[in-house]
Amino acid sequence: MAECFAENLASARKGAGVTQEELAFRAALHRTEIGLLERGERVPRIDTLVKLASALGVEVEELLAGLIWQPGDFQPGAFEVSIRKVAPEA
Repeated sequence: MAECFAENLASARKGAGVTQEELAFRAALHRTEIGLLERGERVPRIDTLVKLASALGVEVEELLAGLIWQPGDFQPGAFEVSIRKVAPEA
């Protein structure tokens, strides 16, 4: 899950044409947080997710693309990552 989010975040940031440092400033986060998120070493809290989407001018769904919840029958459900590459914008 963290790797999928990391790819989505990095893609959205690059598409917006901003550096990690600029994104951190816009989202009122520490600059190291952006690096941790883009490397998949951390997943964001919901408030951080909203800050990032707003700072990038994208919908939250774009940052969560490819993440699907699959409930289980007799055991707890699990997250599943569907591989869906987003074409880079020109």
